[in-house]
Amino acid sequence: MSKIRVALIEDHDLTRVGIRTALQQKDEIEVVGEAANAADGLRLVKMVQPDIAIIDIGLPDKDGIELTREVKSALAGEESPTKVLILTLRDNKEAVLAAFAAGADSYCMKDIKFDNLLEAVRVTYNGNAWIDPAIARIVLQQARQNQHKPEVLATDSKTITTPQTLETVENNEEMIDPYTLTERELEVLQLIVEGCSNAVIAERLYITVGTVKTHVRNILNKLCADDRTQAAVRALRSGLVG
Repeated sequence: MSKIRVALIEDHDLTRVGIRTALQQKDEIEVVGEAANAADGLRLVKMVQPDIAIIDIGLPDKDGIELTREVKSALAGEESPTKVLILTLRDNKEAVLAAFAAGADSYCMKDIKFDNLLEAVRVTYNGNAWIDPAIARIVLQQARQNQHKPEVLATDSKTITTPQTLETVENNEEMIDPYTLTERELEVLQLIVEGCSNAVIAERLYITVGTVKTHVRNILNKLCADDRTQAAVRALRSGLVG
C-alpha cells in the first residue's frame, strides 16, 4: 500500500518536531520534507509534490494563506495536486474564510490532539475536508449571513465546507429527523462533531471500534451524508447536537 506523503511547513521548531514525530508513528505516513518559511516551503512542494502539505498560517516571510494559494496555483495542472491542511491558532472568521477561499482542503487548530491530526491527514488524503468543530460553526454562521449570495470557498463539491453547499444542507434539513437516531447514535454523533476518531469514540463510550463503525455507518445513512464531515455539519446546522 502506498504511503501518504506529507510535507511540513512550520516555523516553530518544537511544533514541527512534534508533528513530525506524531506522523512518523504511523507506517502509512511518510514525511517527505520540512520547511520553516513560505519560500522554502513552496520550493519543497514543487520539488517533492507531496500528497498533503501541512501549512502554518503564521509563517515569518509570508502568510500561510497566500502560500496555500501559490501551492494550489503551482500544481494546478498536476494529475494529483497537493492537498493543503492548514494548521493554526487563528480561528477568527476572516482567517477561516480566507483559507478556504485560497484553496485549503482542511483546517485544524494547533491544539488538536495527535490522534485527531492523524485522522485529519487520512480524511484529507481521501479527498474530503476535515474541519474543527469551532471552524464548522464559523462557516455555518457565514452561511446564515449570506444565504442568498453564497461565496465559493472550495472546489470539491463532495465536501461541506462552503456557504454554497451549506445552503444545500439547509434546503435538505427537513430530511433530518432526530427521532430516527438512537440515543447511542446521538452520543457518537456528538463525538464526531468534536473531531474524535473511531478509536477515541470507542474509548470514550466503552465500546469496540467495530461497534463505532457500525454506528457511524448508520448515522451517515440516516443523515443522508457522504462522510463524517458532512454528517457533523448537518448535525450542527439542524441542531441535533451542540
